[in-house]
Amino acid sequence: MDSWTWSYEGYDPATERLREALCTVGNGYFATRGAAAETAAGPHHYPGTYAAGVYNRLVSTVAGRQVENEDMVNLPDWLPLRYRIRPAGAEAGAWLSPDHSDLVSHRQSLDLRRGVLTRETVYADPSGRRLRVEQQRLAHMGDPHLAALRTRFTAEGWQGELEVESALDGEVRNTGVSRYRDLADRHLTRWRTGTGGPDTVWLRCRTTASDIRVALAARTRVAPVADTASVPHCSEHRAASLLTIPLAAGETVVVDKTVALHTSRDRAISDPLRAAIDRVRRAPAFPDLLDSHRTAWRHLWNRASVDVPGRAGPILRLHLFHLLQTLSPHTAELDVGVPARGLHGEAYRGHVFWDELFVLPYLNLHLPEVSRALLTYRWRRLPQACRSAANAGRRGAMYPWQSGSDGREETQTLHLNPRSGRWLPDHSHLQHHVGSAIAYNVWQYCQASGDTEFLHTKGAEMLLQIARFWADAARWDAGTGRYHLRGVVGPDEYHDAYPDADRPGLDDNAYTNVSAAWVLARAAEVYRALPVVRRTEFAEARNLDEVEVERWSEIAGKLYVPFHDGVISQFEGYGELKELDWAGYRARYGDIRRLDRILEAEGDTVNRYRASKQADVLMLGYLFSPAELQGLFQRLGYDLDEAAWRATVDYYLARTSHGSTLSGLVHGWVLARVRRAEAWTYCHEALIGDVADVQGGTTAEGIHLGAMAGTLDLVQRGLTGLETRDDALWLDPAPLPQLSKFGVTLRYRGHWGLGVRVRAQRVQIRVPASDGASVRVVLAGRTSTVLPGRSRWLDLPPVRADDGPHGDDPPRR
Repeated sequence: MDSWTWSYEGYDPATERLREALCTVGNGYFATRGAAAETAAGPHHYPGTYAAGVYNRLVSTVAGRQVENEDMVNLPDWLPLRYRIRPAGAEAGAWLSPDHSDLVSHRQSLDLRRGVLTRETVYADPSGRRLRVEQQRLAHMGDPHLAALRTRFTAEGWQGELEVESALDGEVRNTGVSRYRDLADRHLTRWRTGTGGPDTVWLRCRTTASDIRVALAARTRVAPVADTASVPHCSEHRAASLLTIPLAAGETVVVDKTVALHTSRDRAISDPLRAAIDRVRRAPAFPDLLDSHRTAWRHLWNRASVDVPGRAGPILRLHLFHLLQTLSPHTAELDVGVPARGLHGEAYRGHVFWDELFVLPYLNLHLPEVSRALLTYRWRRLPQACRSAANAGRRGAMYPWQSGSDGREETQTLHLNPRSGRWLPDHSHLQHHVGSAIAYNVWQYCQASGDTEFLHTKGAEMLLQIARFWADAARWDAGTGRYHLRGVVGPDEYHDAYPDADRPGLDDNAYTNVSAAWVLARAAEVYRALPVVRRTEFAEARNLDEVEVERWSEIAGKLYVPFHDGVISQFEGYGELKELDWAGYRARYGDIRRLDRILEAEGDTVNRYRASKQADVLMLGYLFSPAELQGLFQRLGYDLDEAAWRATVDYYLARTSHGSTLSGLVHGWVLARVRRAEAWTYCHEALIGDVADVQGGTTAEGIHLGAMAGTLDLVQRGLTGLETRDDALWLDPAPLPQLSKFGVTLRYRGHWGLGVRVRAQRVQIRVPASDGASVRVVLAGRTSTVLPGRSRWLDLPPVRADDGPHGDDPPRR
């Protein structure tokens, strides 16, 4: 790799699906995995294409029960472009692909700067005849409905004919995740194919239940065109053009395939098929498409740049590339959420979880219009969240742990343990803390953007209804003099019930309670700060009064937080669970990240042990600065001093298996403030989580978008201590030795390209020239003002001696 290119040398079938996920190209509207265009879905390849927001629902029979799942649909494959040679006086050979024995060399490179995937492949048959193939692929960032392939074929040591089949394939299923193999997977139906002219074929179909119409049109052209024969061939599921191209020794021909994709979810069209055919007819030639695509990417990189030296820099740029092609400026025009695995695969069925908690803080300061659109996705589903709460006997809004098309709960009722082969009940829908994540994102977006219009309308509606849910769920206990939240599941996810309990759920998960207290207090503050007209409208429309809001404030100061042994308890009773033999399990199994699956396969359950999958209590240190977290506990009536927090961090650090890519991120973020000597171990794991596939095969099913965005935000906010509040940029840098020099470019309050650079013990703030207001910066209690067109260096406070491991104690893992 270099700073702008991600490359793979050679062909390795065992890692091909991982490479395909990491070499996905997209534009926010749709994305296509980096599978070779001449391959079909199979053990080593999976050429999936996914459009944001296109879901479908199927019913499957699992373990004797009927279950319904909604999936992001694998759309018809636009890639197919296979080829074979017919030397003069000989029969045509086999269709070539990287799996063919004639493969001599293979290289693929993803140009991050320009958004182009390039493949260079050479084949040689036993007679020494060679075919050199060079292919470029793009999903156009300027026109999000277009994609293109340019393929150069060069004959070396032979002459004859080259046969090329360019096709659209509708015979696709959702088979990209082996754990889902027992589930229904055919989401498309009612295919039709045809031709749209001498060089164009088309395919249309629709989803089986959601009835979304999908249409693709492909234009294939050859240069030079002399003596090329083209024969269309259309069947029920496949529309193809078979090209026969004469080739002389040493000659190169170019085959350009341009594709348009439309669905019935698109705006300003009458029919997807008509729109696709019209768009591909009008599409420029490949060189012009490539030029405008590069320009669009250049403009996008200007809005979101990251400058980190060393080996971390290229990985962070790869993460940013995948974030931008999943959630691009085009996303602002769509009704979509944050797909946890990007548009890169079918894991988690393309659902929307809480990952926006790790994504939006970064986007807020680069593409705030995209953040607003993603929050609007949640607002449009607020009525469904209120219906879900009512169905559960609650007031307010109960957002789903997994969301898809319409906002109902999409969490599976059963999940497969691939280690034991058993289907098990899934209770993760009890992670109601997702509502707090949405409320937190509303507030962070409005603080960063200054978008008071959103805060006073859609944002306030969500905040107030989420607060109403928490207030209604809280139960008063005169014995403790506290409010309690019972029957929930925290971010850890391992623990979903007490040992031997007959019902799922846990009581007083600390993260859930503290974040709920924050929501209740913030909602009361927002309500009272609303313009009088808006406050009156809310009160009348939602039957909300000051008595109810005052109760929110009361609960916000009296929610129970459990402690044991001088540390915050993950939930009530956590300290009474058994200790796990960590050393023994590591010795027996090696990788114990998915400890829950190991224990279940043994006939045991992680519910019996003090063992966490990922950060749970420590998520509080990710969301809130040290000062804000201490203030939250003080308002709740608890004294959380620095020593108690450090003890809590150490306690859970020793009891976490890191079975999620988010775990290393959160631990690295928290440790940067608490145990700096150990922080890099976890930051590094977060950085390489996908590129090295540290979770053991999961990245091939789709990238982990929250972890990728989180590493970017680690640099942007975690190591700078950046907060946007009170109309100022607040800084409290905590650079690590391995990440002590870096720079980010922000979009803040109308300033496009505001620069923040950290160098050793100094930080530079650069405000681009404009007629905008000056920027207030607060660092170490001192306020500075930077005028547009000026920059200013500020000295950082001395770095405190690290409180990391002492003596011969090794870093905890």
